[in-house]
Amino acid sequence: MTMVAGVDSSTQSCKVTILDADTGAVVREGRASHPDGTSVDPRHWWDALGAAIADAGGLADVGAVAIAGQQHGMVALDADGRVVRDALLWNDVRSADAAAQMVEELGREAWVTRTGLVPVASFTGTKLRWLRDAEPDDAGRVAAVALPHDWLSWRLRGYGPADESPLGPDLDSLATDASDASGTAYWDPVRRQYDPELFELALGRRMRVAGDTEASGVVVPRVVAHDEAMGTLDVDVALPNGAVAPAGLVVAAGLGDNAGAALGLGLGPGDVAVSLGTSGTVFGVTATEVLDPSGTVAGFADGTGSRLPIVTTLNAARVLEVIGGLLGVDHDALGELALQAPAGADGLVLVPYFVGERTPNRPDATASLLGMTPGTTDRPHLARAAVEGMLCALADGLAAVEDTGVTVSRLLLIGGAARNEAVRTVAAQVFGRDVLIPDPGEYVASGAARQAAWALTGALPSWEIATTTVPADPHPEVLEQYRAAAR
Repeated sequence: MTMVAGVDSSTQSCKVTILDADTGAVVREGRASHPDGTSVDPRHWWDALGAAIADAGGLADVGAVAIAGQQHGMVALDADGRVVRDALLWNDVRSADAAAQMVEELGREAWVTRTGLVPVASFTGTKLRWLRDAEPDDAGRVAAVALPHDWLSWRLRGYGPADESPLGPDLDSLATDASDASGTAYWDPVRRQYDPELFELALGRRMRVAGDTEASGVVVPRVVAHDEAMGTLDVDVALPNGAVAPAGLVVAAGLGDNAGAALGLGLGPGDVAVSLGTSGTVFGVTATEVLDPSGTVAGFADGTGSRLPIVTTLNAARVLEVIGGLLGVDHDALGELALQAPAGADGLVLVPYFVGERTPNRPDATASLLGMTPGTTDRPHLARAAVEGMLCALADGLAAVEDTGVTVSRLLLIGGAARNEAVRTVAAQVFGRDVLIPDPGEYVASGAARQAAWALTGALPSWEIATTTVPADPHPEVLEQYRAAAR
């Protein structure tokens, strides 16, 4: 049996899944937690990677590995390969003003034409602008800029500070893939190359691509093709918590987390997924160019050479956590309460911007509860409003994706919250179409493993995914009242 490993280094945790490369069957798994916060020392990710690999039984019998990671996080390195400051994650909104400045300087149309997106606080480029303006001394020390999956893959391959790694701080060995590069706001998904002017607009310094020794400037990772490897280990690499990456291990290009999920689900044209993590995403796969000057839909690259139009919200399963905490119940009990109230919760609407919002771009917004009457101010109605508010925000995202010309033939619902019966029932009502629920699985990690198999064997394996269908039960009035409240 040939085995491959996929890593999902997400905001909350690191998950390692080891699978049979031929069938996609899970052989073993491991997990380790990440600290909370929107600004995190990347060393915690490195420690968690080692712990999760050890928990999964190690990599001694694994042929190839790929890392999928949370997108956009700014990992700034100095000339010695050390992290300059804590990484600003995708959900850190302190760069909202920097994003607005950058949009004003070039205009929305120019940004969409050059990068497929309009800058918001999430993207790496806006965080670099914030660093330039807020912490100029740290900005001056930056010798390279990586993303979470880039940095972890670099460390896994044996690079890093000289006293921590066998191969030392070779910044020219930094590498990434197109899907993650496309979320920086200084990479062009049409020409499939970096835009040096936009990088300089962000950090105020010139850039050079890793490996280009003829140029000078701050290093950005070279972009590895989706079916190729970053490299093969020549030496054993010791990881934290006793784990080892053995010599001979193939390290594939890796991906951004949403591209990993798309690959794990086997999405093709006409397929769109709604993912319910702490945050929410709506994403699909298309071969055509995606242009949305409103900035609602970002035209990222996927992990196969196509495009990955995506909408992201900051508030998804987090909504259920907040309201469940208020009511003193877990997700299952919250779902049971929600199903005791009718569709539309008799007019009670929760606009769930608990941590601001990315879509719509309202970083300073707060949550609102409207339609409170003696008849609606009870536990079932509040639970129903929480589930509907979470899904209505994503229904708007789905509509925005469709407005770019993407066809939705199949709608898949994934993430931990998708296991909740109330969430499934309300999704079929709010989206007004059949909803497919894939069997529970770590699809970001399995997508990374599928890519690892591709790099190892030269062929993208086809792994079957079983799904359950929740029939459409349209209730357009639910979305209408939500939109009226969210204006």
